[in-house]
Amino acid sequence: MPVEVSSEARSTGQKIGLLLGLILFCVTLFLDLDPSNPEVTNMAAVAVLMATWWITDAIPLSATALLPLVLYPVLGIMKTRECAPIYVNSTIFLFIGGFMIALTMEKWQLHKRIALWIIRRIGGGPERIILGFMVAAAFLSMWISNTATAIMMVPIAIAIILQLEERFGKSACHPFTVALMLGIAYACSLGGMATLVGTPPNLSFARIFEITFPNAEPIAFGQWLVMALPITLILLTIVWLLLTRVFFRFGESFEVDRDVVKREYAALGSMSFEERAVLAVFAATAFGWVFRKDLVLGFLTIPGWSRLLPHADLIDDATVAIAMAMILFFIPARSRNAAGRMVMGVDVFSKIPWHIVLLFGGGFALAQGFRVTGLSELIGTRFAGLEGVPPLAMITLVCGGLTFLTELTSNTATTEMILPILASVAVAMKVNPLLLMIPATLSASCAFMMPVATPPNAIIFGSGRIKIAEMARVGLAINLIGVVVIALVFFFLGTSVLGIDTATFPAWAEAG
Repeated sequence: MPVEVSSEARSTGQKIGLLLGLILFCVTLFLDLDPSNPEVTNMAAVAVLMATWWITDAIPLSATALLPLVLYPVLGIMKTRECAPIYVNSTIFLFIGGFMIALTMEKWQLHKRIALWIIRRIGGGPERIILGFMVAAAFLSMWISNTATAIMMVPIAIAIILQLEERFGKSACHPFTVALMLGIAYACSLGGMATLVGTPPNLSFARIFEITFPNAEPIAFGQWLVMALPITLILLTIVWLLLTRVFFRFGESFEVDRDVVKREYAALGSMSFEERAVLAVFAATAFGWVFRKDLVLGFLTIPGWSRLLPHADLIDDATVAIAMAMILFFIPARSRNAAGRMVMGVDVFSKIPWHIVLLFGGGFALAQGFRVTGLSELIGTRFAGLEGVPPLAMITLVCGGLTFLTELTSNTATTEMILPILASVAVAMKVNPLLLMIPATLSASCAFMMPVATPPNAIIFGSGRIKIAEMARVGLAINLIGVVVIALVFFFLGTSVLGIDTATFPAWAEAG
């Protein structure tokens, strides 16, 4: 997701986007899309305005997300007191709880210890060092911000690169440098795909799906993990092979000194009480998320622990996130420089990315507006002719579109714009909406060509060790491979995990 910029740094493109959005908004208001229901046209105008401003980043993305609170009541779509609660829901608290635990991991350097431990275990030659960094980055990005993961991994990588440049020279080390840096960036994005809390588009999907189809069973954390983790692992393996076997080659005499990683790990010292406490809570949280509901693995069904509670149907993943985060407020820190404080302090609240929370809310409000005004039904009727189109063809088309669209736009905002439309298209096609919505969500995290596509890409490019042309050349190939892998693996494996019958239109979609 591109970084939001301040109004002082507004570019010519942003100024054009600001004006274009207002013009398209006014023009859409006069289209009269449904004479019997003027709210449909009004909602379309709001959607066009938000889409234009989100795509062009005309004003901060989170500011655009607040538009429904003003425009919905003014245009007769929804009362403000009905719209406001949409911005605060269980998905938001799942994000907040997960982020609080992640911030506490960063505070006590647990994430760095985990990363260095993985690199030490896997690292060896240059190819294995790259694999170690990628595995560490992917694993951490499943649970904490991929931005924080990239920021933490880059200095470790630079330390190794500087040592190699002293021994072999900068030009001789350049292939390894580029491969390592790209491996870190791409692994951060791929790891985030695997869990609901790994990247904002996944959480956006979960809530928009619930809003659009209230009669459907929500997607649980464990279900998503079992469905998405194979895609992450396959793409991670392919990317590693491409970086070390196809695009970049390292001479036999090129050896990486692992002492850098050993020294970094040794500098952390022995594991502190606070680290052990956070690790225990983190492990309990992951266990609670994964095994909360029955986990169907094809040949085996693992009963969910929530069955043991009297009100299992009232508990969701947000319950687990907040409960586990709260525990960290009750554990006293024992470090000398933290005497009298708790493992998690009140300062954690100021570090939560509230702009992302507002961006979530804007997408949720957009989805609700589509639903209550009937705009989703109108869009669906326009795509009725797609009924009978092979689902796999549509999935591939959707994956390709989202992958390349998010190269230049916020993946979260783009996901929130597209998902309500894809839901309507799926209903018009008489196919399970999950067949289009989930691949689109996954593809939004697979933008590998441009530095502005994702924060990890921007961080890696900001290191000054890689050129745009190098990133674009490798990224284009991975983009195309990602489209194929996501489409095929989801269609043949993901549908089985989620119990999707590709030949049947579910009753909850028709009723939703």
